[in-house]
Amino acid sequence: MKVGDSQAHIFKLPFLTPPGDTVSGGIEAIIDSIRKTLDEKDSLREEALKVTREIVRLSGDTVKALHRGDLSLAEQRWKEARERVLKVREMLANHPDLYYAGYVQTAHQEFVEASLLMSYVTGRPYPEPSELGVPEADYALGVGDFVGELRRYFLHRLLEGDIATAEKVYGEMERVYNALITLEYPKGLVNVRQKQDQARYVLERTLEDLTRAKLNKSLEEKLEKALKND
Repeated sequence: MKVGDSQAHIFKLPFLTPPGDTVSGGIEAIIDSIRKTLDEKDSLREEALKVTREIVRLSGDTVKALHRGDLSLAEQRWKEARERVLKVREMLANHPDLYYAGYVQTAHQEFVEASLLMSYVTGRPYPEPSELGVPEADYALGVGDFVGELRRYFLHRLLEGDIATAEKVYGEMERVYNALITLEYPKGLVNVRQKQDQARYVLERTLEDLTRAKLNKSLEEKLEKALKND
């Protein structure tokens, strides 16, 4: 056997179909199968988008009601949001690529934020991720947003002149932040670093506001005392 013949034998590809012949189970059948799978995913995605928008809206309604002091409405909206959170989890149970998508994660964060604020305002223990039906990573990101919502609650108390309660709220913000910064993981696993930075900034601003309010209160009291002595 010549060397050239040997090489030709080595590189011969007998499994290739000659041009013009039809392969059994051709590309059309494969594409048709892919189309059916993607059609199903697309339909589920559209439905999930609709439900996650409702979660975001209802979570926002919960937060607004809590800040207004309407606990009954807050509870009602929260329950409606949780029903939809569980609905999305069930709907996408066999589609993890859709369940862990950004729009679902955002809805979860909003729901966690509302849930934690609900617990704080009503004096209940903070719920676990499993109780809310959300992944741990989404819960952690929601904790970061919760610090900002506590600041809003703090400002309402400050505007009412209730510095003592405002100071307690700041103390809770500090505890939540200190717990949050213990999470140190790469961005690819959970992008918590950004939330930590935002929470730190919010905490620093809140401390400035509290310090200023306490100084002003002290000056007012000294002025009132001086006026009485006169």
